[in-house]
Amino acid sequence: MCPLVFLFIRLDILSSCNHSPYVLASSPLIIFVALLSFKLHFRVVTQLYQHILSLAFAVKEINKNHHILPNFTLGFHIYNSHFIASWTYHASMELFSTQGKFIPNYKCDTENNPVAVIGGPNSEIFIHMSATLSIYKVPQFTYGSSADLSRKTQIALYHQMFPNVNRQCRGILQLLLHFQWRWIGVLYDNDDDGERFIQKVIPMFSQKGICFDFIERFPIITFVDNFDKMVTEGFQTYHVVTESTANVSIIYGDIKTMVFIRMFPTILKYENITEIAVCKVWVMSAQMEFTSLPFQKHENIDFLHGALRFAIHSKEILGFQEFLHMRKLILVKEDRNDFIQPFWEEAFECLFPGSTLDSQATVTCTGIEKLETLPSSVFETSMTAHSYSIYNSVYVVAHALYAMLSLEVKKTSRINILYYIPMNRSLSFLSFSFLKLNYFVRHVFFNNSVGETLYFTPNGELETGFDIINWVIFPNQSFFRVKVGQLQPLSSKEEMFTISEKTITWTHRFNQTQPTSLCNPSYHSGYSKVKQEGKPFCCYHCIPCPKGKISNHKDMDNCLQCPQDHYPNEDQDFCIPKYVTFLSYEEPLGITFTSFIISFSVITILLLWLFIKHNDTPIVKANNETLTYILLISLLLSFLCTLLFIGQPHQWTCLLRQVTFGIIFSMTISSILAKTIIVILAFMTTKPGSRIRKWMGKRLGLSIVLSCSFIQTIICIVWLSISPPFLDVDMYSMPKEIVLMCNEGSTIMFYCVLGFMGFLATISFIVAYLVRKLPDTFNEAKFITFSMLLFSSVWLTFVPTYLSTKGKYMVAMQIFSILCSSGGLLACIFFSKCYIMIRKSELNSKVQLRRITMYQQKIF
Repeated sequence: MCPLVFLFIRLDILSSCNHSPYVLASSPLIIFVALLSFKLHFRVVTQLYQHILSLAFAVKEINKNHHILPNFTLGFHIYNSHFIASWTYHASMELFSTQGKFIPNYKCDTENNPVAVIGGPNSEIFIHMSATLSIYKVPQFTYGSSADLSRKTQIALYHQMFPNVNRQCRGILQLLLHFQWRWIGVLYDNDDDGERFIQKVIPMFSQKGICFDFIERFPIITFVDNFDKMVTEGFQTYHVVTESTANVSIIYGDIKTMVFIRMFPTILKYENITEIAVCKVWVMSAQMEFTSLPFQKHENIDFLHGALRFAIHSKEILGFQEFLHMRKLILVKEDRNDFIQPFWEEAFECLFPGSTLDSQATVTCTGIEKLETLPSSVFETSMTAHSYSIYNSVYVVAHALYAMLSLEVKKTSRINILYYIPMNRSLSFLSFSFLKLNYFVRHVFFNNSVGETLYFTPNGELETGFDIINWVIFPNQSFFRVKVGQLQPLSSKEEMFTISEKTITWTHRFNQTQPTSLCNPSYHSGYSKVKQEGKPFCCYHCIPCPKGKISNHKDMDNCLQCPQDHYPNEDQDFCIPKYVTFLSYEEPLGITFTSFIISFSVITILLLWLFIKHNDTPIVKANNETLTYILLISLLLSFLCTLLFIGQPHQWTCLLRQVTFGIIFSMTISSILAKTIIVILAFMTTKPGSRIRKWMGKRLGLSIVLSCSFIQTIICIVWLSISPPFLDVDMYSMPKEIVLMCNEGSTIMFYCVLGFMGFLATISFIVAYLVRKLPDTFNEAKFITFSMLLFSSVWLTFVPTYLSTKGKYMVAMQIFSILCSSGGLLACIFFSKCYIMIRKSELNSKVQLRRITMYQQKIF
């Protein structure tokens, strides 16, 4: 049912074309005429009858309200367009013809002059009527959909009882994003409006990560020509829908679109497809409304259970229900016109005497049947969004007329014309007032009967929002609309989206759990997406995040790198703070090292005490007691300096540890070198006439030790001057630890220190090796050779191991090397002498001095 509504004004005194010059202008009749569609290609659509009733109800309310258009009576006339362009054009031109004579642009009547026109419920009807009515500048209203008018003159006459269509697109997008439906299908009408919708939503939705399983057009409705083509295209569309893996489908259409949707049960029976194939979440546009043709009235509508539909924001009008219930009484008094009688017969499945309706009904209509007894799938008693728009459009015209006429009264009162208006003035008012009325309509601002503020944007669109309606289907094929959300305008490009998930009833297929619609199952956190070749961008595989990265949400495009001071947990879905670590005294490794340090230090002290106690014995004097004391003290300090490497590093410990180690170890090796050189000189002084005797003595050994230690000290001073060691943190070497460490500053200087010690050790080894066969009485070279071989092996192994070790184990490796090399020197050089002094004291005499070496060899 889609009538075209025109608003006419008629004066009480009627005249022909030859009228008197003056006419009494009291209580004129204003007639609102509508071009609606009550029939679809001459087939009654019972659900659309409410549009006519909402128009009649609004007119009735205004006529009873003495504050709107006082002394005026509002009337209406309705034309049925049948959703056919030719009928719309015919009705539009008939408005400007003399009543009963279809002669366009020749109108002699002084009554039934159109003041405003409302057409709908789809945009095509409005575009067709606008082509004619825009010539006469008639204010035009459309409801139920939006029309795309390009010419400015048309836009100025165009008043849309529908919000900006882009707002609806953004609302649908917000709904999809709210429920994370990213794999959808789209069905749209095969017209310009549908094409514009697709051109808008495809890029808009794709930018937000939504992709499409299918995008299909509905066939063009026809009942005569190309009927086979329509059926074939329809079956192809249904197959695409039923084979789709998307659980959510958007339907963008108008009132006619529901005719195709209602064909699903029939197709399912014909194709032997289970109903679950179409049990999807249908998201329908606001232009649509529940309708059906007569033969679809008893078809199953369970597949629409849980559907979500956008609808123009509306409220229930007080008194409308009572008005509908009174229709059974009015029926016997009204002329059974083209609207009420076909509706009554089709809705109640009965016939009036003499009816021409092609129906198999055998029951005679009484005219007192109750509308409230009809199931909602046949006729709804609650006002629909489209009916609410028609109701508001009548009030908009009434308020605009009231504002315009009030202005006219003020003008005429200035020249004291209070009771009589010249007829030519009245007729001229009718001719030029269209443009004025358009202005007042565009600038109207008022509250309707339920307190809703009505006004238009500069583009002629009603400034309102959308309701989100959930359809609940009952076993008796009635349905109930539940408002579950809202899209309220905040500005021209911004809306506030709200929805109540708890109040939504989902389709039976999902057992009242929130549906998901994804191309593939959602992957847990800890994975990242990899696109599948040849499929839309939202279809993907998932791979675990690389080492050191996480994904803390489902279906992330890329894994995130943890901060430097964090590391991924085992599932790689969140970052855990790294703990600070260093070689501490409390851990097992630190305790072990500390125990060895103390043990070696105590042993060294005991050896020093033992040598001091036996300082007057031959074995002590024969091995240069001064260098022996220096060697033992330097070995003791070598053991103790490793304590600087254990515990929490500080800036001062970083400066001291390597420098102290380098100087002390150089003193140790230089002492051994001095002992070796003195052995050579001692042997050479035994030759007759040797001049080397004057070099012998304590000064030589001390000079060698001080010289070598001085050189190492100079190297360390240069190191501290150029790039000293400093406290640092290593966040990368260990995956779960922040290593508190000492950075050596200049790596080159560090290896210079080690290199100088290696140089001294090499010289000592070579010299000791060369003199290993000297007479045994003075020869300590064999033990020095073995100790230097052990020392060199330890530190040659240290370098590559140190470079390959990470974290606190680098420090542990250096402590181990110091302890091993120092302990080796202590054992190789002094343990044999201690054995003689403690266990073989009888050998510690001048008589037995020459045999010392033999006993030493037996011990080793």
